[in-house]
Amino acid sequence: MQVVYTQKQISQLVSKARSNGKPIGFVPTMGALHEGHASLISFALKDCALVIVSIFVNPTQFNNASDLEKYPRTYDQDVAFLTRFGDSVVIYAPSAMEVYGDTIASKSYNFGSLEQVMEG
Repeated sequence: MQVVYTQKQISQLVSKARSNGKPIGFVPTMGALHEGHASLISFALKDCALVIVSIFVNPTQFNNASDLEKYPRTYDQDVAFLTRFGDSVVIYAPSAMEVYGDTIASKSYNFGSLEQVMEG
């Protein structure tokens, strides 16, 4: 199993897999992996010779800074969890700096009363 951390590394890996004609799957996660994730990976492997599993806690998905701080980060356990899939899985684990550069920001949108229903 290979682990890559940069956009350059993942781009090279994907280009190589495409040049070999391999179908590529993608399972985006925020880590803290469990059997539900394993099920998605197994399903993807039925059609794909290679599955990329991202492990990225996206800071722009949290509107409350304390929620971001509290989110479980279990990287070592996640890597161990994914070893069962062998070389068919590549882990892409970029840093927020790698994804966003120096400015980590998200846009805010006003959806009017829709925001008041359930979780908006």
